[in-house]
Amino acid sequence: MKAEKIVLRKMRMTLNAPFQTSFGTQTVRDFILVEVHTKDLIGYGECVVSGQPFYSEETVGTAWHMMEDFLIPMIFEKGEFNHPDDVNELFAPIRRNNMAKSAFEAAYWDLYAKQSNMSLAKALGGTKDKIEVGISLGIEADIEDLYRNVEQYLEQGYRRMKIKIAPGKDVQVIRGLRERFGNIPMMADANSAYTLDDVALLKQLDEFNLMMIEQPLAHDDIIDHASLQKELNTPICLDESIHSYEDARKAIELGSTRIINIKVGRVGGLSESKRIHDLCQEKGIPVWCGGMLESGIGRAHNVAITTLPNFTLPGDTAGSSRYWKEDIIAPWVEVNADGTITVPDTPGIGYKPVPELIEKYTTAIKVVTRG
Repeated sequence: MKAEKIVLRKMRMTLNAPFQTSFGTQTVRDFILVEVHTKDLIGYGECVVSGQPFYSEETVGTAWHMMEDFLIPMIFEKGEFNHPDDVNELFAPIRRNNMAKSAFEAAYWDLYAKQSNMSLAKALGGTKDKIEVGISLGIEADIEDLYRNVEQYLEQGYRRMKIKIAPGKDVQVIRGLRERFGNIPMMADANSAYTLDDVALLKQLDEFNLMMIEQPLAHDDIIDHASLQKELNTPICLDESIHSYEDARKAIELGSTRIINIKVGRVGGLSESKRIHDLCQEKGIPVWCGGMLESGIGRAHNVAITTLPNFTLPGDTAGSSRYWKEDIIAPWVEVNADGTITVPDTPGIGYKPVPELIEKYTTAIKVVTRG
């Protein structure tokens, strides 16, 4: 696989509805789309950054800089790649900037699967033809709006409700949902909104039989989470704290987590996601695939990685229509009535990028050809 041309696109797509977390409210999605062109094929990857450094230190601006000034020159200097793992190894000297790196690696995985005439899921070693999916629901000012959303997505078959919480919108919200909907599969996502001073409050969540509470403490912590897990019956799931295989290994050894959310962009790509998956499988730690409000291209990569066997919990890879009035792929990612997504079996990511729609939502473009 030898790149002849690389195209970077700044993209902006408007969400169907505002999405509120403890970080703030999001109404548009800014991200970067990567195209790696060989002589015969195009591989697509999505850089799941956003416009502001709240979930991660990376933004559209910083990722663009890293891609243009460092990663693309490294790719062209390297020339030929035999396997996508080689991309991961090439970028290893660059510290962090995982979302920027992962977009290129994803594009090379797409190329590799197309070149091998197999689906991306099969190329990754996936074993499933369907994946279970849940839904992530933002904080609502009026709890009746949250009730309506939960009812709607239960009717659509989603197999798990992820409820965003924040101080003042936590125990009473979860209690209200349990009283209204009974023992549905449900988890709480705190997005680092609490500290160890809140142990007594977080312990109240134990009565609600939640699947997990996700990232209750600081975004870069694995020590305090170990202390908190000793106090809770509810499993802690780590998200923002896990950026690599080594982070996962240390968190598991410390007892900081009983579940890990693998986000492809956050950990630097599909190859590292596989390594974390394998470690967790060996240690008896279930994993699931988180979402970053991806377009259909990033969503397709999430579908593929979720076919690995230790992805045993429903992920956040909802259907395209959950977020977008118009996605940039055909067909759209669709959720079946039984709360599953059928994994495509055509070569590559399995969904066809639609050039005219990609152009429609492009706000800036950079084309770099082999010199």
